[in-house]
Amino acid sequence: MLDFVFKVLGQMFSPPFRGILLKAAGLAVALLVVLIVLLFRLLHWLSDSGLGWLEQMIGPTSHAPLAVVGVIVAIGLGIGLLAGAVLLMPAVTAMVASLFADDIALGVEQTYYADDPPGVALPLWQAVAQGIRTALLALAVYLFTLPFLLFAGFGIVIYFVATAWLLGREYFALAAMRFRPVAEVHAMRQQHAGSVFTAGLFIAGFVSIPIINLATPLFGTAIMVHLHKRLSVQSAPRTPPAP
Repeated sequence: MLDFVFKVLGQMFSPPFRGILLKAAGLAVALLVVLIVLLFRLLHWLSDSGLGWLEQMIGPTSHAPLAVVGVIVAIGLGIGLLAGAVLLMPAVTAMVASLFADDIALGVEQTYYADDPPGVALPLWQAVAQGIRTALLALAVYLFTLPFLLFAGFGIVIYFVATAWLLGREYFALAAMRFRPVAEVHAMRQQHAGSVFTAGLFIAGFVSIPIINLATPLFGTAIMVHLHKRLSVQSAPRTPPAP
C-alpha cells in the first residue's frame, strides 16, 4: 500500500494533474464556505431564539447576563465551526471527487497502466449521484460520531475509523465502476474488505490534514485506481500450465 501512496504523491503535482488539482481544490473551498455559512446562520438563529426565550422566561433583569452568555456562545460557535470545517472535509471532498474521478483515474492509467485497456467514464448523473450519496453518508458519520468527540481521544478514534471505512468503500467504487458493473464492484469490495479499509485509512489520514486535504479527491481516487488494478490481477483466473 505504501508503494501506491508514494506513486500518488509523486504524480499529484505533475503537470497533467495540476489543473485538476486547482479546480478540485477551488470547488472544495467554495462548497465548504457555502456549507459553513449555512451552518453558522442556522446555529446563530438557534442561539438567538434560545436566548430570547430565556429572557422572556426569566424577565428583563436577565438581559445583561444573557448578553454575556450570547458573546460566549458566539465565540463557541466560531471555534466549533473552525473545527467543523476540518470534520466536514470528507463530505465536501467526496462530492468534488465524483466530478473529477474519471479525469484523475485516466491520468493514473495512462501513466502507470498504459498497456491495459482504459476504463469507461461514468455517466455524469451516475458520478454525481455517487458523490451526493457519499457526501450524505459522510455527514451521517459526522453527526453520529459528534457526541463521542466530547470524549476526546476516544471520539476521535471512532470518527477516524468510521471515516476510513466510508471513504475506502466509496473511493474504491469510483475507481472500480470504470471497469465493472455495480454488483461486481460490491462483490469485489467485500472480497477484499481488508485492503479497501487499509487504503481508506490512508485517505482518512490525508483528509484530516488542513489545507492539504483540499487535494483529497485526487489522492483518494488515484490510490484506489492502483488498488483496483492490483486486486484485478489477483482476482483474475489463472491459466493452468500446459501439459
